[in-house]
Amino acid sequence: MASRPDLMYTASLLSRFMQSPNDIHFAAAKRVLRYLKGTVQLGIWFKSVEEGVLLGFVDSDWDGNMSNMKNTTGYAFSLGSGVFSWNSKKQEIVVQSTAEAEYVAASTVANKAIWLKY
Repeated sequence: MASRPDLMYTASLLSRFMQSPNDIHFAAAKRVLRYLKGTVQLGIWFKSVEEGVLLGFVDSDWDGNMSNMKNTTGYAFSLGSGVFSWNSKKQEIVVQSTAEAEYVAASTVANKAIWLKY
């Protein structure tokens, strides 16, 4: 997963059913393996740059999961040529609006950016 963020969500979702998988999960895993076979050349390529600038991108999904009412926050950081840090996870709190979901996501990523800067 270190160089294939396109598979991060799928692997995370499939890993939730490791204890008791059924035929649907095996079919999904087989589809992921077929995808991997056809996209071996894809990934994140890093190249040397003189001055790397730390860039961060963040987004949140309000009202995306109706089962537990938690939002999803996703972020990615790049330094020069490629993304080196990314994450997507459910927010720990339940919020009441899109603005609040974005605020929680932004504050989470601001903390991560400060940590990465140092």
